[in-house]
Amino acid sequence: MTSVTPITTTPAVAPPKTERPSAKDTVRGGLVLTVVTGVVAVFWISPLALLVVTAIRPLPDFIGNGPLSWPSAFTWENFSDAWDIGNFATTYGNSALLLILKVPLGVLISAMLGFALAKLRMKFRRTVMFSVFLGLTIPIYIAIVPVFIMMRTAGATDSVIGLIGPYLAFGIPFEVLVLQSFFRQLPNEIIEAARVDGAGDWRIFWTIVLPLSAPALVTVLILDAVATWNEFLFALILLNSDANKTLPVGLLNFQGQFSNNTTGLAAGILIAVVPILLAYTLLQRWIVAGLTAGATKG
Repeated sequence: MTSVTPITTTPAVAPPKTERPSAKDTVRGGLVLTVVTGVVAVFWISPLALLVVTAIRPLPDFIGNGPLSWPSAFTWENFSDAWDIGNFATTYGNSALLLILKVPLGVLISAMLGFALAKLRMKFRRTVMFSVFLGLTIPIYIAIVPVFIMMRTAGATDSVIGLIGPYLAFGIPFEVLVLQSFFRQLPNEIIEAARVDGAGDWRIFWTIVLPLSAPALVTVLILDAVATWNEFLFALILLNSDANKTLPVGLLNFQGQFSNNTTGLAAGILIAVVPILLAYTLLQRWIVAGLTAGATKG
């Protein structure tokens, strides 16, 4: 007879139950997050609120009661005075001219270079990419003296058009970084299908890549426009005459040797930032889409 060995089975161990947070805890956590977010938002917007209050109060009231006090009176004369003191009729035109000429040109050059680095087979691609991105590591303060010597030798100082070269040199590396990262996310199948149909690289770039890259293009367009509109150091060093000064340099007219027109300066700053605020408000959806487009693979 053969002996039968009994088989013993171990009971299955149930996985530990995870306790779900109760509705009360969820509401409490949401309330805490709302309060913290509200406090951070108040601190974040407080400089802008202080700027607005300063711009609509008289200068004697600001000097007598301090910047953090509530104004005893309000006035709109600061804005008209700021327009005249800051020579905004001229500086606005100069900054707008730079914006119209430099920003589209910089975005176009960056888009072509970014497309070449991301989608085309080219020799020394990594070397070119490293050379372009090396520009991100060079501080503007180190390059200001060599740039000034080069511009003076070329006879391009005290010229609004002469600022386009330095602005392009320091703006293109960041734009290429953003655009080539976005172009890498475009499906290669679309480009290969266009090549099979007989399209060349230029046609692919203009008719396929650029339309598909509208969010990224708008993002770098706005960021470059803000940087160009607010640029101060190159404009201060390279421009001398009042007829060629840009908007940030014109704000220096509110500071004198013995006194500062603080309320007029606040009004001038508000006048200067209105176009940028409007652009951000109208194109916010495109900016967010462009910045988050290359964050994930897929």
